[in-house]
Formats: sequence, structure tokens, C-alpha cells
Amino acid sequence: MNSPNVIKSNVIKTLLPLSLVAIVIFFSAFTFVVQEYEVALKLRLGEIVSDSYDPGIHFKVPVLNQIKKFDRRIQTLDSQPERFLTIEKKDVIVDSYAKWRIARPAQFLRSTGGNSARTSRLLSERINTSLRDEFGKRTIQEVVSDDRLALMEMLTKEVNANAGDLGVEVIDVRVKQIDLPPEVSESVYQRMRAERERVARDLRAKGGEAAERIRADADRQRTVIIAEAYKESEEIRGEGDAKSAEIYAKAYGQDASFYAFYRSLEAYRTSFGEGGNIMVLEPDSEFFRYFREASGQP
Repeated sequence: MNSPNVIKSNVIKTLLPLSLVAIVIFFSAFTFVVQEYEVALKLRLGEIVSDSYDPGIHFKVPVLNQIKKFDRRIQTLDSQPERFLTIEKKDVIVDSYAKWRIARPAQFLRSTGGNSARTSRLLSERINTSLRDEFGKRTIQEVVSDDRLALMEMLTKEVNANAGDLGVEVIDVRVKQIDLPPEVSESVYQRMRAERERVARDLRAKGGEAAERIRADADRQRTVIIAEAYKESEEIRGEGDAKSAEIYAKAYGQDASFYAFYRSLEAYRTSFGEGGNIMVLEPDSEFFRYFREASGQP
């Protein structure tokens, strides 16, 4: 026979797990948890009664209250490339994306029902409308080369204003890439090629002109340098000839007979040094004076 203490112990062991389960069910039914990255709405029979909850544990009435939670972190909407017309009625293909987050949870639920796909579609429509308006005010040249930062800031402000009824805040709108359709690209590339060729021809013409100017200046300097060098060489040669004549004159003045004899020897060496020369002279000519003196002839 079991003692009362044993029975009491068995009852406690049976009821304790049941009590814990009941506490957990009660806690989960009457409370809800809001994380740091979430916003929460409390609804009573489908009507929003509160949208201001700090992170933590909060109470609700089962069945009567429903809780809607949404991610309040920054979301990225990467849109599909769209075709827009510029002020020139030329098509451009624009690939863009946007950064957004929930700003007013109650309005977000009323406008989109909390559906992510619907939110993306509605937000994309507003972004495309703003892009169409801004690109429609600009030429292709302005779209491609103008200040992108100013354009992005303008788009962000405009899209944020247009998306206010969705209960979201658009933080940033960026254009990733702007492409031209093939038919437009070809005409633009042809125009760019023609412009580059015109610039190249102009540069080549200017280069040719500069080359001719440099070449003419170089030829002029060459002529001047050669003329000055020739002048200087002639002056040096003249000075050398004068010096030589002076030396010869001094030498001749010291011993005129020896100098005349030396000059005659130089003449003989020059005349008879190379074989095969024929000279027709009279034997008593002045040229053979020293030969006659050497042989004792008058």
C-alpha cells in the first residue's frame, strides 16, 4: 500500500509538466515579441489599434487581437531595365535600383496589405514615372555626361514624395547603367567617330604645320651655322697663310740664296717625284740653274 507521501510525489510529477505546458501556452497566446529589426501592428477585429511598439515582450488578447510584423531594415528594390524617351525622342534603356524602408507601418499595411510583391510593383511604378519625367527633360548627351549625383538626388526626392502614400521612405535611387538601343547606338557611335576623326585631322594639320615650322627653323640654323663656320675657317686659313708668308719672308730674309735653293729643290721633288711625267724645257732655262751650277756649267 502506497503511503500518502508517495502519492503526493506522483501527483506533483504528473502535474508539473502539465503546468509548464499550460504556462507556455498561456504565454505564447497572450504575449508577442518584437525584435530589434521589426515593427509591429496590433489589430482588433481587422482594425489597427496600435502601431508603436518598442523591441521586447508585449501583451495581446487571443482571438480578439492579431499581430502584424514587418522588417524595418533597409530593403533593396532592383528593378528590371526600362526604356525611356529623351527630349530628342530617342530611346535609352535604364537599369536602376532603390533603397527603401518602412516609415509608417499603419499606412504601409493599408496601402500594400503588407505584401512584398505588391509593394515592389507599386514602388517600381513610381520610380519609373520619376525616371520618365527626368529623362524626358534631357538630351542623350546630358543624360550620359551630366552630373549624375545631382540627377540621383533629384530622383530620390521626387520618388520619396510620390511614395509617401505607401508608408515607405525612399532613401536612395541609383541608376546602375544607361544603354542605348542598337539602332540609336549605331548613329551615336557614327557621330562620335566622325567627331573624333575631325579632331584627329585637325591635330594632324596642326602637327604638320608645327613640323614644317620646326624643319624650316632647323634648316635656317643649319645654314647660319655652316656659313659662320665657313667664315671662321676662312679667317683662320687667312691668318695661317699670312703667318706662313711671314715665316717664309723671315726665312728668305735670313739667307736668300739658301731659300732659293730650297724652293728649287721642292720644285724638283714635285716635278720629278712621280714617274711618267714629260717636260719640254730648254737646257739653259732658269729651272735647271742649280743643275748647271752642280755640273760646272755657266
